[in-house]
Amino acid sequence: MASVSIPLSLPNLNLRRVNRFSGMASASANRATTGVKITEGVGNLPRVVLTSPHGSEAEIYLYGGCLTSWKLPGGKDLLFVRPDAVFDKKKPISGGLPHCFPQFGPGAIQQHGFARNMDWSVVNSENVEGDPVVTLELKDEPYSRAMWDFGFQALYKVMLNAKSVSTELKITNTDSKPFSFTTALHTYFSAAVTGASVKGLKGCKTLNKDPDPKNPLEGQEERDVVTFPGFVDCIYLDAPAELHLDNGLGDVITIKNSNWTDTVLWNPHLQIEACYKDFVCVENAKIGRVHLEPSESWVATQQLSLS
Repeated sequence: MASVSIPLSLPNLNLRRVNRFSGMASASANRATTGVKITEGVGNLPRVVLTSPHGSEAEIYLYGGCLTSWKLPGGKDLLFVRPDAVFDKKKPISGGLPHCFPQFGPGAIQQHGFARNMDWSVVNSENVEGDPVVTLELKDEPYSRAMWDFGFQALYKVMLNAKSVSTELKITNTDSKPFSFTTALHTYFSAAVTGASVKGLKGCKTLNKDPDPKNPLEGQEERDVVTFPGFVDCIYLDAPAELHLDNGLGDVITIKNSNWTDTVLWNPHLQIEACYKDFVCVENAKIGRVHLEPSESWVATQQLSLS
């Protein structure tokens, strides 16, 4: 696979004009951004690779704005991309942290919205205390307007350091009329499903989609430790801002957030027999609708860190 590194430090660089990568743009920069480069990934799709001074690495595909890899300094990847994932723009990338916006799940438009199958652009890169940070942008265009007729801007900042990767999602209403949306980060973690568990959800109200996704069963989580014994598809409302995932592979990952009010646990079990044993999804979500008046913004952050 070819790898073409494109620096983000050239003055007045407009990647939309100077190369064949559709949907990519870079803000002008006055100096080099250490640890940030754009390369060709799988399927020749453009991706941003972040490398921290400590040796950790993350990659984000501009198609879907999808963070597909978070590697520790030793090279272990804590995220998971399904073996049936395709990188041809015919469908969203199945794995990593796909965006669900402006709709989580089924609804009036396509499943999980359109943000995960549109091209995002690089609008800024910087170093914060030596660590790499990149900001991507998604804006409305005819494709999104055909489904959801509103003007919007989504800014997605990804920050990498030695033992954590953090994201900030900012949605702004750029229209002259109000709109509302739901959203989530559909996070896939590498895991041994029989040994994986999540702590911190006890006492939450639950909407369990097993056995009938169209008629979730309301309940309350009574377990201190939630496991994945079979098919799991459950929403936890008003979840705490900090959870702990034991991935069953020797790692405990702390999941902290602000303004992602809900959590979704998912494992498809035999529905995806080829790989269900190798991952679990612990998703930060906003199940209740966010309402934005013109010029208003909504911001949510997430930090994944090795405990």
